[in-house]
Amino acid sequence: MKTMKSLEHLAAVIQETNTYFVKKAQQQVNTALTIRNWLIGFYIVEYEQNGGGRAIYGTALLKVLAKRLLEKGIKSLQERNLYLCRDFYRAYPKILQSGSAKSYITDFQLFEKLQTASAKLQQTKPDERISLLITHLSFSHFIELLKADAGAKRWFYEEQAVENNWPVKELKRAIDSLLYERTGLSQDGATTLQDFKKDTEHLPEAVFRNTYLLEFLGLEDKAPFTESDLEERIITNLQHFLLELGRGFCFEHRQHRITFGNKHYRIDLVFYHRILKCHVLLDLKIGEFDHADAGQMNMYLNYYTENESHNGDNPPVGIILCSGKNEALVKYATMGLPQQIFVSKYLVNLPSEKELKQILDEENGK
Repeated sequence: MKTMKSLEHLAAVIQETNTYFVKKAQQQVNTALTIRNWLIGFYIVEYEQNGGGRAIYGTALLKVLAKRLLEKGIKSLQERNLYLCRDFYRAYPKILQSGSAKSYITDFQLFEKLQTASAKLQQTKPDERISLLITHLSFSHFIELLKADAGAKRWFYEEQAVENNWPVKELKRAIDSLLYERTGLSQDGATTLQDFKKDTEHLPEAVFRNTYLLEFLGLEDKAPFTESDLEERIITNLQHFLLELGRGFCFEHRQHRITFGNKHYRIDLVFYHRILKCHVLLDLKIGEFDHADAGQMNMYLNYYTENESHNGDNPPVGIILCSGKNEALVKYATMGLPQQIFVSKYLVNLPSEKELKQILDEENGK
């Protein structure tokens, strides 16, 4: 192990280690949920094939099952989710050939419920390709992949999603834009793929995240803290904050004042994104997102569009960084606005397993 040459070096090494293992934890949650959903689909198909589905009039089975699960306190497995689990099992019956799936099932103690699966498990050899898919893609990725025809088309999107580390939104965009068809029709498929990747780099949706981890601010030791405290810690730790935001952010202003008549407003933080070629206005909130926050940010963006943008600049983008948000409220508060506004959540300490699952659900659009 290298000697820690300075306090800054020590902090950098710890930050790198923390980032690596948080991602590892997120990956474990993703894999576990994917295998869980595959097994649920397996149970349903086994039940239907044994004639159980006919006793509840076929298609009514999943509706009745969802109601029964709700009575048992399982709210996440609604009828639509059960359909997706069943479709997932049917589309990817070889998930059991993954080394990762084998290890999870081996650890699972309810063997009497897995007799058929266990028998199949003994007969299969590990499939490296399947292992790659379930360790790199979330269940929400698989939901999008189900929309692509089985065979070469789905294989194409699987390969591209893993190779390019696409988030769910990017995979959906690729499928919706008929990337497979356009690549096949093009005389130079490699160029078509490269053009798609270049376009992606310039989309705000590919830059901004739903959740930012700000444990380096040390705010968990200062409770309650104010928006001024949050801003002060960000400025003090600006280098770490820029790293968390991602590539391309350049800091411009703090508490940038804009005036209408005799009334003054202050934008908490202003950045310029050199890849998106636009200003990024950041509004800090201690509490949960409120619909009024979107209106205020839209005003800031309109002002910047008219008074601060220069030739060649793209329209500014706003980020409302808050401690919590209701996805439905965010949707309807920002829908139809002329400017792009992203509402992101911040965590001031490492997330628990439950918080990790919530983060993954939000990132995957659930």
